[in-house]
Amino acid sequence: MTELIAQSAFIEITVLLVLAAIVGFIGILLRQPLIIAFIAVGLLSGPSVFDLVHSEDKIELLSDLGIAVLLFLVGIKLDVKLIKSIGSVSILTGLGQVAFTSVFGYFIGILIGLDHITSVYVAVALTFSSTIIIVKLLSDKREIDSLHGQVALGFLIVQDLVVVFAMIALATIGMGSDDSGDDSSILSVALSGIGLLLFVIAFVRYLATPLTERLAKTPELLVIYAIAQAALFAAIGELIGLGMEVGGLLAGVALASTPYRESIAARLGPLRDFLLLFFFIALGSALDLSQLGAHTSGAIIFSLFVLIGNPIIVLAIMGAMGYRKRTGFLAGLTVAQISEFSLIFIAMGVSLGHLKADILGLVTLVGIITIAISTYMITYSHQVYAFFEPFISVFERKNTPREQTSAHEGEHYSVIIFGLGRLGTAIALQLKSKGVTVLGVDFNPSAIKEWQALGLDATYGDVTDAEFVSDLPLSYAKWILSSIPKHHTGLTLEDTKKTIIQLTRSAGFIGKLATVSQSKKETAEFEKLGVDLVLEPFQDASERAVELLLEGL
Repeated sequence: MTELIAQSAFIEITVLLVLAAIVGFIGILLRQPLIIAFIAVGLLSGPSVFDLVHSEDKIELLSDLGIAVLLFLVGIKLDVKLIKSIGSVSILTGLGQVAFTSVFGYFIGILIGLDHITSVYVAVALTFSSTIIIVKLLSDKREIDSLHGQVALGFLIVQDLVVVFAMIALATIGMGSDDSGDDSSILSVALSGIGLLLFVIAFVRYLATPLTERLAKTPELLVIYAIAQAALFAAIGELIGLGMEVGGLLAGVALASTPYRESIAARLGPLRDFLLLFFFIALGSALDLSQLGAHTSGAIIFSLFVLIGNPIIVLAIMGAMGYRKRTGFLAGLTVAQISEFSLIFIAMGVSLGHLKADILGLVTLVGIITIAISTYMITYSHQVYAFFEPFISVFERKNTPREQTSAHEGEHYSVIIFGLGRLGTAIALQLKSKGVTVLGVDFNPSAIKEWQALGLDATYGDVTDAEFVSDLPLSYAKWILSSIPKHHTGLTLEDTKKTIIQLTRSAGFIGKLATVSQSKKETAEFEKLGVDLVLEPFQDASERAVELLLEGL
């Protein structure tokens, strides 16, 4: 079988794709992100297991294209306007996390016997968190617009900037490490790099927007052009000595200010995931599983550092800035893993001759451990917080000026609505028009601003947080209405409703509870939980529509 695969590159790639589909499906069952499946495919296809990779040149070509597209998509997010808008908390916390991880990671490396250069490389690699994983998990939980979700996105932007500078620094170091190079060749590369950067600036200023506007009339052509630009800049970077990684980044930066960057990024996302598979296959084919075993103790130490240290520094910085411990904890959990950039960064160090190949095995093992565990940490973040909540009060100031959750304490509201979506907003406006006082609660800062713009009172907070619920003005409320979808809190439907009932009752609420249901089955479950009124928007609307239609007959 192995001989047959070796005779045909097409059969080889087909077998690899089938293996990726099987491993990916197993990963889904285990609720693991795709990157874990990709790493597993790379290890399984390597010489230590199935030995499936024989067309190294073709695999390497697809791998290089995947890296170019990945870094292109990083660059295309680095819009100057976006960087200005991320806020001081994201900048300070992001830089604080990077600095903390780099410094302490370096000393950990020295303590476990790594040399200085290797310790620096590993420490920097540990600072990168996976954009793909964090955005996917937060989006699945509908927490991407929450306060901690927005802070996490700010972290990612800061880390992307660190990626840019780290890649450029590594490329510059690579110039000086070339044995065949002299001062004149280094100067030539530097001048070529400056020339490429000036071209990017001119391209952004004069060509990017009008060119993409013309190409956008044919969306397929716009995508092809984006891929071509990523590959072209990567090739130029490789030719002038900066490296394809820096070229790919600059290609993305060149289109970051255009109005079509989101469309380009969305269309190239699946291609990036497909091509990254071959990066991990190429990585796995160069690894011996014995290399992973040789660094087991070191990988465990570094993994514990990332899983525990990164969240703690984020929690500490956000607490010092005036955020509540819950927000800092949930934001901190998002940086408890390393990313695909970590492996690319170490692979660059190996290719430059700065690192031994076994260090790539060490960081790969750290990636497997941290990504696998942090996925569950983020998925069940609310349950994890409930467990650690009694132990992290030291990270919260007595006053939390960044989160004025008790701003409405002492005021009188007849109705409190949890969840400020379209239904909650419509109900609130109707109640206000009839003279009923309403307070809205949500963990999406944008929704709070929209409510306040409509003249409605609203406050930021999470209804599964006992401390927050106890601060709400419940004494005079006659009704609490929950219009929060079951996936907004990270808990199951039944657990969410039980939590709301238990927390509001224990906080002294003696009024009635209402909730929104999407099916008869949910309605029956809510009624068993003691909810006084269950609203079925689709059913209620259809019944009212039929009444109106019958009146006209």
